[in-house]
Amino acid sequence: MGNSNRILSIDIMRGFTLVLMLFVNDLYMPGVPAWLGHVKADFDGMGLADWVFPGFLFMVGMSIPYSIGNRIAKGESRTSLLIHIFIRTISLLVIGVLMSNSRNVNAEYTGITKNIWSLIMYTGVFLIWNNYNESKLNRFLIMGLRILGVLLIIPMVIIFRAGEDRGFYYFAWGILGAIGWGYLAAALVYLWFRNNILKTAFAVLFFLILNILSKLHLLGFLNPVRQFLGIITGGSVPFMVLSGMLTTLILKKYVAENPGKTLLSIVTLGIAFIAAGFILRPWFIISKIQATPTWGLICNGISMILFALFFWIIDIRKKVNWCLFLRPAGANSLTVYLVPDMFYYIIWQFSLPLLFYKQLAEPVLVVMGSVVWAVIMGVGLPVLLEKINFRLKL
Repeated sequence: MGNSNRILSIDIMRGFTLVLMLFVNDLYMPGVPAWLGHVKADFDGMGLADWVFPGFLFMVGMSIPYSIGNRIAKGESRTSLLIHIFIRTISLLVIGVLMSNSRNVNAEYTGITKNIWSLIMYTGVFLIWNNYNESKLNRFLIMGLRILGVLLIIPMVIIFRAGEDRGFYYFAWGILGAIGWGYLAAALVYLWFRNNILKTAFAVLFFLILNILSKLHLLGFLNPVRQFLGIITGGSVPFMVLSGMLTTLILKKYVAENPGKTLLSIVTLGIAFIAAGFILRPWFIISKIQATPTWGLICNGISMILFALFFWIIDIRKKVNWCLFLRPAGANSLTVYLVPDMFYYIIWQFSLPLLFYKQLAEPVLVVMGSVVWAVIMGVGLPVLLEKINFRLKL
């Protein structure tokens, strides 16, 4: 999900959100302070974990004008761009469904344990979507490795069972699937409107209104397509991705002329989003689980303000040494997000005592254990992956 032509603060903030995501994903243990985790579905409020995924969605949107814009600058046709967008979307949807269902494998009905099923599935994913060096490897070898990946995944899909309690087949898009749908909506908007700030702002407003109408249960006529397009028709995810894209368009157009004024505009917009979220609070609780518009507005506002701070420190004041450790994760975010899951399944399969901190009685030690895990997986691992040139490419 990275692009070397993007400004440094985008990769740094994406790396920051990814490390936080690895931290909160590891933090589901008794005794952890409530403000670090997700709040319950019917509770009006949010914790750190409730911002992290929206923050990452925001960064996905920020990247789109650079990734697709670079392709347009190279002269790619609209057809070629559409093919690229749809292939990337389908890849995210497929990986998202596989990843989400790996947590629901029923060993009795599937015939193998969840850990083995997941390790085979992830191996197939890495073989298919690895960014192979075609100058060093024979193209037939690369094709063979990708076919092997497909041959590993297909049997896992065929034998998969979630069990009688959820039906034998369990379908969910998962986090990457949600990113895929959000990316599709925002990428098509960019392809249509290009760098037009006003039209993109109307697209942001459209999906916010869609989110509001969805939560007011006024979109019942869309029920027939909700099973597959619910993430788009719900409005929340595209709203977040497009808000990130709008921020980039403002930055690209005005920052060279007046950096201070541009960042102040982004911060002001962020404050306006947060204020709008609280204005809507009497009608919609702040809830990540329910994907309410209040939650989306507040999360977007936080992301805008935080990015403005990152950009001011890194790209304006050129203070970069303190944060370069986050760049590898930001530049190779998809790989860094997936590989830790492989480590979990290996640890569980072989009963390795590496997650001992999850059983500790002292909450501070439990939290520190997850901090160490996030640092190893989000800071150390990306450096290793960069050295061996291992990255997924969609």
